[in-house]
Amino acid sequence: MGAPLPGASFTELIRSLDLAPEWSLGPDAPPSGFHPPDATTVLALRYDGGVVMVGDRQATAGYDIAHRHIQKVFAADSYSAVAISGTAGLGVELIRLFQTELEHYEKLEGVRLSLEGKATYLARMVRSQLPMALQGFVVVPLFCGIEPESGTGHVFTFDAIGGRYEERDFGTAGSGSREARAYLRTVYSTGSDRTEAIDHSIAALVAAAGQDLATGGPDLRRGIYPNVFTVTTDGVQEVDRAEVAEAAERALEVVR
Repeated sequence: MGAPLPGASFTELIRSLDLAPEWSLGPDAPPSGFHPPDATTVLALRYDGGVVMVGDRQATAGYDIAHRHIQKVFAADSYSAVAISGTAGLGVELIRLFQTELEHYEKLEGVRLSLEGKATYLARMVRSQLPMALQGFVVVPLFCGIEPESGTGHVFTFDAIGGRYEERDFGTAGSGSREARAYLRTVYSTGSDRTEAIDHSIAALVAAAGQDLATGGPDLRRGIYPNVFTVTTDGVQEVDRAEVAEAAERALEVVR
């Protein structure tokens, strides 16, 4: 076991102690028929005063529904949120490590990492998982946040090899992302307020669920609703379940 290395990276610290995870399964391909749960559709949308991030609750394994209540949207730190699509187990671990990295940096440096820096670091983490991606275990996150000094919201999308792209208005990821993006193109307008942004985001999930079998829309009978987070200059907040339920009912009336 090596001596600890000083620095702002938690990952480099645990790697210097030979405690870092191995993002590879070795040379053998996964066995035929092996389908770990996949998280499906997530999206983020800028509005006047912040960003809203939404994720459906369903995870699939092949053609089966593996989970109906999975959480895909998380607070990354006080002023940013992150969501996962792709291999669910790896995605959740990636987010936990990302949260730890941001906290570790702030404790050592005494300041928050800039939003651009957070997005860049997340892209590096995705790129480090390339060996797993080449074996079929892909994690594609979605990241959003706000610079509290300027009050400007930002949305970042990524690809499977760690490419990072800032979106002007909204971003989507996952199996239903194309349908969700197509819906948002028809309804999005600059200057939307918080309520409109939440309504449009949940309606986009409903539209995606109508075409993509892996995306789970709101289920009023079972009481299953999307995870919805907002990021403003007041910080990251999860939207109250009752408010999400009302928005889901409106979305199911609008999208047929």
